[in-house]
Order: sequence, then C-alpha cells, then structure tokens
Amino acid sequence: MAEIDLGGKVAIVTGGGRGMGRSMAMALAAAGAHVTITAAREGFELEATAGAIRDRFGAERIHALIADVTNEADCLAARDETLDRFGGIHVLVNNAGRGHKFIHDANPGVPMDFWTADSAAWKLIVDTNVTGPFLMAKAVTPHFLAQDYGRIVNITVTEGSMQKSRNSPYGSSKAALESQTLIWSKDLAATAKNVTCNSLSPGGATLTGMIYEDYGDKILNDPDIMGPPMVWLASALSDGFNGERFIAQDWDTSLPPTDAAKGAIGQIALTPPPGSQQATQR
Repeated sequence: MAEIDLGGKVAIVTGGGRGMGRSMAMALAAAGAHVTITAAREGFELEATAGAIRDRFGAERIHALIADVTNEADCLAARDETLDRFGGIHVLVNNAGRGHKFIHDANPGVPMDFWTADSAAWKLIVDTNVTGPFLMAKAVTPHFLAQDYGRIVNITVTEGSMQKSRNSPYGSSKAALESQTLIWSKDLAATAKNVTCNSLSPGGATLTGMIYEDYGDKILNDPDIMGPPMVWLASALSDGFNGERFIAQDWDTSLPPTDAAKGAIGQIALTPPPGSQQATQR
C-alpha cells in the first residue's frame, strides 16, 4: 500500500509537545510535512518533541514555539512565524486543551461536582478548549481561503466524555468544539473553496498528560493511534470530507486510507440518530 506523501505541506499542531499532539506531529513529519508545534508552557516537552523530529527528519522540518492559544497575539505569532519559516500553512490541528485533571489539581480532595469547581480553573479550561481553537482557526483561515486549500482538524472526545458526571467543564467544552466543527464546516462549504473542518477523536480514554496514569483496570489508548487518520486528513485524499467526525481507534490501518477513513466516521455527538423524532423535526 502506497504511503501518503505530505511533501510540501505545512502543519501547525497546538499542544504538540506531548501525548496526542506529539504523536500527530511525529506522524505528519514522517509523511513529509513541515511542522510547527506549540505549547503554552512545558517548554522542555516541546523541545523534546522538536528534538526527536530534528533527529529523524532534519532540523529544517520542525519549528517549536511557546504560544498560548488563549492569547490572540500568540496565535497570530504562531501563524506568522510558520509562514516566515516554511513559506506556507496548509493544516491546523487544534489539539491544545486542558482536562478534568486541571480542575482536580486546582481543588484537591474535593469531588468534581460542578458547584465545587474552582472558578478560575473552570474559566481557563473553557478558554483553552473553546476560545483557543477559534483564535487559531481565525488566524489561519484567511490564508487557507486565499490559497484554496486548508484543513482544520479539531481534536474532540467521546460522547460519553461529553455527558458523564463530574466531567464539566471539560465535557461541555468539547461538546462546544463539536458544535464549532459543524458550524465552521458549513461556513467553509459556503465559500466553495477546498478548505474543510473536521473533528478527530481517539475514541476512548487515551494516555496523555490530561489524565492520571493510574486509571484503574481500564486499558488506555496509545496516542499513536491518532497518526494515521491525521495524516489522511492533512492530505488531498480527504478532499470533499467536511463536517465529519472520525474515530481513531476505529481506523483500520490494513485498508487503503480512504476506506479506513469511511470506516472510522462516527456520528456527530450533536446530531440526532437518523429516523429519531429529533431528526425528523430538524
């Protein structure tokens, strides 16, 4: 099976220093893309990932910078530095996020019912997970439209994470990101340009910095499962796929990539099942 070649493509991966961000950045670089990775903090993790890409693919293929997606000036700087360094941008991966661990650490020992949540931590999670993707997408989309090519990929979660108890505001922020994905995809479709917005979920609990490694008896997904779908989404093979939700753990790497993609399409969490009363009333 032929490998996907992303030579000539440039991607920005927010939250690219660890976990799923690191895995997606490594996969994009392995496919030939030039990659900018960002993080709001944890510069040592960012540099470790950048160093791994430099060692494997060359120093000219990676750019790393501290940039907080909640700060519009930082988002614009990430765009401008990427354009200056690589001469273009084709893919935005909105991966940076803060999870329920952040709420727990802000108020240790207190059950994470919404009425006991630390208010400052709550606001920062929402700002990172909802406003951050907007600011990054706002920064790069005019460039995408001007060149008639662009891919926005929002990293989301399972429906269960959006609904389970003691999981706000993380779950609700990711539900908002699902809504943004749908709305942005329709806005982009109206431009008649080859610019799309889709979401990608690992499909289950995944070993990242957002959760504690002691997760009971549950087997956590390897973040590397995000690589194959991310590479396909970044490529021209994903032309025409817009407003879809892809589930990484359902991606069958033994199939041709577009067949694997079709098999990994999941129902948008906000979309009523076909034939339901809600669907017929839409």
